[in-house]
Amino acid sequence: MSTVIHPQNHPLLRHHFPPKPPPPPPLPPPHPSLSLPKPKSHHGHLLLASTTSLPRHTLSKPLIFNDINSLPTLLHLSVQHSDADLAKAVHACSLKFREDTHLGNSLVLAYLKLGLLNHSLKVFTFLSCPNVVTYSSLISGFAKSSQVNEAVKLFMKMRNEGIMPNEFTFVAILTACIRVLELELGFQVHGLVIKMGFLDSVFVANALMGLYGKFNGALGFVYKMFDEMPHRDVASWNTVISSLVKQGMYEKTFELSHVMQGIGSFRADFFTISAVLSACEGSNALMKGKEVHAHAIRIGLVGNLSVNNALIGFYSKCGSVGDVVALFESMPVRDVITWTEMISAYMEFGLVDLAVEVFDKMPEKNCVSYNALMTGFCRNGEGLKAVKLFIEMVEEGLELTDFSLSSVINACALVMDAKTSEQIHGFCVKFGFRSNACVEAALLDMSARCGRMADAEKLFCMWPSELDSSVVCTSMLCGYARNGQPDNAISFFLRGRLEGTMDMDGVTLTSVLGVCGTLGFEEMGEQIHCHALKIGFVSDLVVLNSVISMYAKCGKMNDAIKVFNNMPIRDVVSWNALIAGHILHRQGEEALAVWSMMEEASIKADTITLILVILAYRHTNSDLVDNCRKLFLSMKTNYNIEPTPQHYASFVSVLGHWNLLEEAEEVIDKMTAEPKASAWRALLDGCRIHLNTTIGKRVAKHILAMKPRDPSTYILVSNLYSASGRWHCSETVREDMREKGFRKHPARSWIIHQNKVHSFYARDKSHPQTKDIYSGLEILVLECVKAGYVPDTSFVLHEVEEHQKKDFLLYHSAKLATTYGLLMTRPGVPIRIVKNILLCGDCHTFLKFVSVVTRREIFLRDASGFHCFRNGQCSCKNYW
Repeated sequence: MSTVIHPQNHPLLRHHFPPKPPPPPPLPPPHPSLSLPKPKSHHGHLLLASTTSLPRHTLSKPLIFNDINSLPTLLHLSVQHSDADLAKAVHACSLKFREDTHLGNSLVLAYLKLGLLNHSLKVFTFLSCPNVVTYSSLISGFAKSSQVNEAVKLFMKMRNEGIMPNEFTFVAILTACIRVLELELGFQVHGLVIKMGFLDSVFVANALMGLYGKFNGALGFVYKMFDEMPHRDVASWNTVISSLVKQGMYEKTFELSHVMQGIGSFRADFFTISAVLSACEGSNALMKGKEVHAHAIRIGLVGNLSVNNALIGFYSKCGSVGDVVALFESMPVRDVITWTEMISAYMEFGLVDLAVEVFDKMPEKNCVSYNALMTGFCRNGEGLKAVKLFIEMVEEGLELTDFSLSSVINACALVMDAKTSEQIHGFCVKFGFRSNACVEAALLDMSARCGRMADAEKLFCMWPSELDSSVVCTSMLCGYARNGQPDNAISFFLRGRLEGTMDMDGVTLTSVLGVCGTLGFEEMGEQIHCHALKIGFVSDLVVLNSVISMYAKCGKMNDAIKVFNNMPIRDVVSWNALIAGHILHRQGEEALAVWSMMEEASIKADTITLILVILAYRHTNSDLVDNCRKLFLSMKTNYNIEPTPQHYASFVSVLGHWNLLEEAEEVIDKMTAEPKASAWRALLDGCRIHLNTTIGKRVAKHILAMKPRDPSTYILVSNLYSASGRWHCSETVREDMREKGFRKHPARSWIIHQNKVHSFYARDKSHPQTKDIYSGLEILVLECVKAGYVPDTSFVLHEVEEHQKKDFLLYHSAKLATTYGLLMTRPGVPIRIVKNILLCGDCHTFLKFVSVVTRREIFLRDASGFHCFRNGQCSCKNYW
């Protein structure tokens, strides 16, 4: 008797047929080698668990289990409706038949599509003659599920059994290579593709290009394969275009997309448009992006959700907030990605409140939405809000991803509060997140940023040797530099290169160039620049921007300008780096000239640009202050940028510099939002320059009432009290600072000699040549006194006797470093010194006299910028 399953016994099909099922015989027992669940039964009939109905025309007669040809139909049904129980029931029933490779392949494929990889592997294991279809399906399924090792093992097994791969097999194994960025295996597969004659397959060639496009140094392979392809499809064009975008070759991207459009048989799809928009975003090409937007409208992609999401990202970087809002409001369909993009867009424009408003209105939120808001808080300096949002995520039981943990760790790093960072560190350890490499690296970076270098060093020593250490090496490198240990940073870098643990990727190059700039280590910076060019970073924007900054900080402004002029492409950061360099050299007019060129080139200014341009007016003349006022007041109107606390602080700094202290105080009082400590600190610095203790006292009260979290503010207030002779108040401020756990980084000066950093602190006697340095300094002071130098003891901010004040002044770190430089270099060679804080007034006067008696140029960079002492004059004109 035939075994029959009538459709009315399955909830999918019951209402299509009258309930007249014939009683079937019992099912045969399952194969002893397979552990499958026993099928559910009701009145002797197999029940198929599903709830969706099929169209009537698909079931014109009952499905007979004794007919093996019916089973693939049921497997298709199980996949279509995600019914794993149906697939397992069909599997159980298939065991009564003689093995059929086609049915076995259908079972493997069904289990793979249902996400039951282990079941598909069990079916495969008991197939006596699996064919290329079986292997290809399994390799593809495991590759897409990120179980790459299993996919590679299957490919090797297939080759060992003499089964020839087809184009689907090659695409599957190349997908596995792409998932784990396994270039070496990809090369071997490429060789096999050529050997077996599959290189002419469009699908295989596209997969190979997709693999090579993931690697920085393999773009040549992508382009070569594309040029040699006898046949191409849209995916081929999209692959090479996206590879060019990834490499930052934006002009080539535009050129190739134009060629594609010129070929009648190819029509750009949503992926093409999205990739070209990414190129427009990367090159800050607003007009080009608008052309792409118009083209998307012409070809009917304006309603495509992916294209619209890409347009929001583009206008966030290159357009205005109005462009983004207009696009968002015109979208007929939105998804969670759209809303999340809007959060990121508002954060990009610094509109934190609007971003929060969008987040609150979201019809559906997920972990990515929370992460975007948390990242935006960090980008806008709102570390505490990011931490509070993370706490909300924990309390609501939301999924915490690696990105969530990394974001809150970065928020703690931004806050730079050691205690908070320790609590987050403890949370990660307690809940087992610390075993994740991304989180571990973020914890190390947070420890370094919060001044916990001992903890950072412990984490670094515990880093597993089998993992890539480039990220943590970079964090350590930056940590040493950030915590006033740049010479340790250089030593760490050189040791890493010698031991082979420091990879020279873009991040490492950027970091070490930053350290060279901090130290003023020109020779090392030049070597790193040459090495970067040699290993292929000729057009890397991030690295070249760091090179500009490095040369500027090393006093080589002409070299910085040369690098800028030779850049194949520039972004807003490039222009900002050049403007910042001119400001560092107190070249206000030159900085404003670059700003004019930037506007002529239609480069959209960002928040940093306007901060720098405002600061440039400190180094022009007082007649131009009115221009600075106009710029500050027109920020919202002309640049669509709301003034941030940093803009207010910069504007107040300019007014304070030109002794417009009352106006500066009025600007702060009229701020719509609560003034930040940075604005008051800028005004307090103006009071210091012009010795205005009346306004200074009021400002100091405001600052201390805000309970600042950085030691520099306390030191500034304390020094103001000391300068006015209020020693008791000064000591009270310092005691308050000590109680809060803040410590002042000691004043330090250094000089580079024979590729080694020679550091000095006040009254430092740790240098091997201390005796010669002290003897030389005493002689130098006597010569300067003969030339008219008189020590100014008003800069000694301690309540001590007059002779003690002179002793304090004599052995300041800048004087020790200058003396060492004079002793160790031949006559006529300029002396180059770096100081980690502002140069005191007495040292400034002293170095002017030194430039006279020694006939040497002395270049000194302090916290305010460069001083060039020549023939008794300083380039800062006594304002710093």
